[in-house]
Amino acid sequence: MDLGIFLQFVVAGLSAGSIYALIALGFSVINNATGIVNFAQGDFAVIAAFLAYSLLVGFGWPYWLAFSAGVLLAALVGFFLWRFVLSYAKSKEIIFLVFITVGFSVFLHGAIKELWGKRPISLPPLEGGYIQLGNLNFEIQTFWIIGTTLFAFLALHLFFKYTLWGKAIRAVAVDAQAAALMGIPVSKAIACSFALAGALGGLAGILVAPVWPLSFESGVYIGLKGFAAAVLGGYGNFAGALLGGLLLGLLEGVGGYFASAFKNVVAYSVLFLVLLFRPQGLLGNNEEERL
Repeated sequence: MDLGIFLQFVVAGLSAGSIYALIALGFSVINNATGIVNFAQGDFAVIAAFLAYSLLVGFGWPYWLAFSAGVLLAALVGFFLWRFVLSYAKSKEIIFLVFITVGFSVFLHGAIKELWGKRPISLPPLEGGYIQLGNLNFEIQTFWIIGTTLFAFLALHLFFKYTLWGKAIRAVAVDAQAAALMGIPVSKAIACSFALAGALGGLAGILVAPVWPLSFESGVYIGLKGFAAAVLGGYGNFAGALLGGLLLGLLEGVGGYFASAFKNVVAYSVLFLVLLFRPQGLLGNNEEERL
């Protein structure tokens, strides 16, 4: 075993796992507030990356402004999904709302394809170059991804613990009817949770586009990875989403070192075993618990 190359695979795996964790956090935010599994979560990442690409390459916008606009668009799309789509559904049964998110995902695929075409795009890295440790070279972008994900996790924790809107979403998650009686605008709180999930997805897209070329269909792959990470860590648990994403990416990285063709097999085999013996996930509780 070449320890240096192995460490490079580990860091690359943690970088990929950070992207999965951001998507998993988005799944958890919406699930905790509504009980809905949002299968358009991965598409938030793609639409943010494509807009940032257009503004950066096509219009010459400043780097951080283009990226911020991409995240903002993803947040607005998340807000739109609840405010103008799901909230108007005649049936409020969770299963029907989940099906609607699948349809919305297909709609976003078509919209992205019509607006930007089939050609994959890549964004320039947040910071180019490498960090050299001895004989090892690590892309600076990978550390941006990991660090930003950890910062987003901390910011999310502080948002739900200390802000009025965060507390409102928590109250709605516990008991929506009781929250309404207390004067909390339930629909607005849920819309806020969808916008927040959209922003998390958009951030993931901005971070990953310099590493993985994205096409209009990439949201499916990213979304499934994020969903697997959320389930692995404990669905609806924020710390579990972070742990699940990092662990899934790490397993892929280590599996890729030994046999690149089997990296997904290794990761999903561990996921299968965890669900078989601990169906609530690594950090989940036996009883349902939200936020």
